[in-house]
Amino acid sequence: MGKSSFQQWVKFNKKRLLDIEWILPVVLLGLIFFFFTLSNVYTQIYDIEKFSNADETIVSPITIENKKETDRKIRKALHEVEDRYTISSEVTSERTKLVQDLFDAIENVNQTDTWIQPGEAEASTTSVTIDDRLDKLYQLVTGDVIDSLDSSTLRHLISANEQDRKVGSELLLTSLYNEFNQGIRSDTLEQSKSNIKSKLMYSSLSTNYKSALTEVGRAALIENSFYDPDKTAEARTRAQNNVQPEIIRAGDVIVLKGQEISNEIYDKLDLVGLLTEKRNTYPIIGLAILIGILLLGVGHELKDLYTNSNFGFKKSATIVLVSIMILTIMKLLAQFQDFSFPIYYVVPAASAAFLLKILVNERIALLFAVVYSILGSLLFNNFISGNLNMEATLYLFFTQLAGIVFLKNLRDRLSIIKAGIGLSLVNMGSTLIFFFFTIEGYQWLDLILHLGMGFLSAFLSVILTLGVLPVLEMSFGMLTDTRLITLSNPNHPLLRKILTETPGTYHHSVMVANLSESACEAIGANGLLARVGSYYHDLGKTVQPMYFIENQMGIQNPHDYLDPEESAQIIISHPYLGADLLRKNKIPKEIVDIAEQHHGTTLLKYFYYKEKEKKGKVKESDFRYPGPKPRSKEAAIVCICDSVEAAVRSMKEPSMEKIESLVESIIQDRLEDGQFDETSLTISDLRKIKVAICETLKGIFHSRIQYPKANPVKEAN
Repeated sequence: MGKSSFQQWVKFNKKRLLDIEWILPVVLLGLIFFFFTLSNVYTQIYDIEKFSNADETIVSPITIENKKETDRKIRKALHEVEDRYTISSEVTSERTKLVQDLFDAIENVNQTDTWIQPGEAEASTTSVTIDDRLDKLYQLVTGDVIDSLDSSTLRHLISANEQDRKVGSELLLTSLYNEFNQGIRSDTLEQSKSNIKSKLMYSSLSTNYKSALTEVGRAALIENSFYDPDKTAEARTRAQNNVQPEIIRAGDVIVLKGQEISNEIYDKLDLVGLLTEKRNTYPIIGLAILIGILLLGVGHELKDLYTNSNFGFKKSATIVLVSIMILTIMKLLAQFQDFSFPIYYVVPAASAAFLLKILVNERIALLFAVVYSILGSLLFNNFISGNLNMEATLYLFFTQLAGIVFLKNLRDRLSIIKAGIGLSLVNMGSTLIFFFFTIEGYQWLDLILHLGMGFLSAFLSVILTLGVLPVLEMSFGMLTDTRLITLSNPNHPLLRKILTETPGTYHHSVMVANLSESACEAIGANGLLARVGSYYHDLGKTVQPMYFIENQMGIQNPHDYLDPEESAQIIISHPYLGADLLRKNKIPKEIVDIAEQHHGTTLLKYFYYKEKEKKGKVKESDFRYPGPKPRSKEAAIVCICDSVEAAVRSMKEPSMEKIESLVESIIQDRLEDGQFDETSLTISDLRKIKVAICETLKGIFHSRIQYPKANPVKEAN
């Protein structure tokens, strides 16, 4: 295999390994999410027989329409709709007019007692008989009303006195109008005729006259209300639309414990899917889709972090463990959840935000705040499949967001307690929002209870964070800002060892720390890590301190008595001796890497050229550090600053021009030597690093710059 092919193979396998590193935690998180939420969407199935007694109270896991019951209600409503009829005003007018004409004719025939007979010049003095009047009436009135009346009835009408005729006609017409206006159908005609008789019965008229009026009324009454199919159809449609669907809502009690399972109850149990596994498939599919969407965001973020930053197994494992912790807490508390008691108010969800922000980064903390909030809507759904508790989602998101916002200084653990104070206010404010949004009446005791739950959540979040944080730091060797602060304490045993055994090296390390921190901050790298790494980077010099020039105070340089190759091996060994000491003392890997990589594979030029002058032909590899090259921005910056500090310190008359030239030459030399090949430093980053180092050196060495002496006479003045 050629060199080019080998490099391609290494590059391909490195990329494949990187993909596995970020895919594996994503898959693991998906399984964890699915495991914790499955029981909240998977409905329990019951083996129940009709007419048996329920062993427990069973509630509906879903909201669904009971179409069978809805159809029954519709049929009942349609059955109760009566046929619609249209009343004919023409019939009413026609029939009442016939009766009115009859009474007008009767009045006419009763106006005089003598009539002029045809062919006679004067009226006859002979009295007009009832029969004459009846004949005259038949001549004046035609129609089915008078035709249906017998002569005796008409005789009673004619023979009645004028007052009775007037009262009787008004009473009859009024009664007829009432009946016609109410509508007379074929099946109600006889009832209407009976009503006429009843209304006339209680009048003060004579019996014969009332009987005659009744007969007139019965003759006048006919059907005037006719079936209207359009109105009937409209009424049926309106009745059907007014029927509310019979809905079985999630959480509704279907059967109480000990209650007999009737046919109706059994049908409801079957409808909501409590008797068959079939319906359980759909919630699981929905859960899988939901988790898949969440994992898209998580996977995208983890892939980006693995590709563009120093993100490894430790931080992935931290995310997984924090997820298990917070989901376990929510799952346990969900066992006590019911519709009237929001137990999720006490969930210390902010502890997850605290831990992820401290141990990973703020972006991951915010992303998982959304993830945990959405999962909380499932975990606190009262184990009702298909139900999402959006109030729980909002509360959990608010409390985690508050934790992220209020946690400012990651280097001070006291800041967690300070953040807890702000967190408690946000939690109580959130409970007030949901408390006053409810349309139900509330009690002040309930309000106090809810506020207390919000405060308790903040308190538990702080306690849980302070308790879990050291465990995670020690378990994974996590290098947090708080641990870096601890490692930077001058009383740390290893720093005291450097100070007491190699004071010159200690001073050099402090100077390198100042330069490295400012350079890191200029390009957005971890300045605190670079500072602490600088403190420990030359720990290996404590093994043989007299062989390093900064520690040679008042003694002969021992390298004067050694071959250049022997001297080189002593110098070259110090990064690896220091790394071994750091590992033995369980110092975090990031610090060890800086110590081991701060010289990369650079050439020890002084002894190389000295040996070359002595022997002429020398293997360059014997005078190079074996590496590895710097693999992080922080290690590369310490590599630069270590050389810069030593070189500037050796300058007799440093000036800013000389310092800038020196810094640029060192950076250029390291770049050309390939020492930055395994880091993500860019040319732009190197320019910023140069400017930051020069600015820091300007502040450090300005007092050593030689200025022209002033005129003594002028100074005296």
